Amino acid sequence: MNIYGPRFNLYFLPVVVCLLAAGCAGTLFHHEKKQVALLRIHGESETSAAGPTKTISVLRSQPVEVNITTDPILTEADVVAARLLDAPGGFAVEVKFEDMGSWRLEQYSAMNPGKHLVIFAQWGKTLADGRWLAAPLIARRMAGGTLVFTPDATHVEMEPWIKGLNEAAKKNAEQKSK
Repeated sequence: MNIYGPRFNLYFLPVVVCLLAAGCAGTLFHHEKKQVALLRIHGESETSAAGPTKTISVLRSQPVEVNITTDPILTEADVVAARLLDAPGGFAVEVKFEDMGSWRLEQYSAMNPGKHLVIFAQWGKTLADGRWLAAPLIARRMAGGTLVFTPDATHVEMEPWIKGLNEAAKKNAEQKSK
């Protein structure tokens, strides 16, 4: 019984090379990474009765120390959409949350008037940039599932973060629809 392995490999080799070249062309020549964004919204905590806490510094020009719970109330997984808004004297960030995120925001804000929500963000292609952006005061119950705040960042810094949040929201929506 004769087996002609080398002849088979000669015909098979160009096919494999073509398939590999076509597959690699998609990754080698279209090597644009998507923007990545993280969002962590923590609540202000006076004592450790609510669980583990830590003290962080918010705002770069005039730092303010705030004691927060280490577990976030909301994350980028709860975001439906985010956008930059023009505001008097600058801009603001608007983040819209899905149903469960809206409910958590409403419940937390209703139970904690006079306290702060502390917002941490990371953005970029490698999450190299990141910091505490804001600590808006809870004046009243936040119904409607939308949080608007003025970040301690430039408009240029916030654009990739907003883009990354919207990409994460789109990905989460696709996963939920499956």
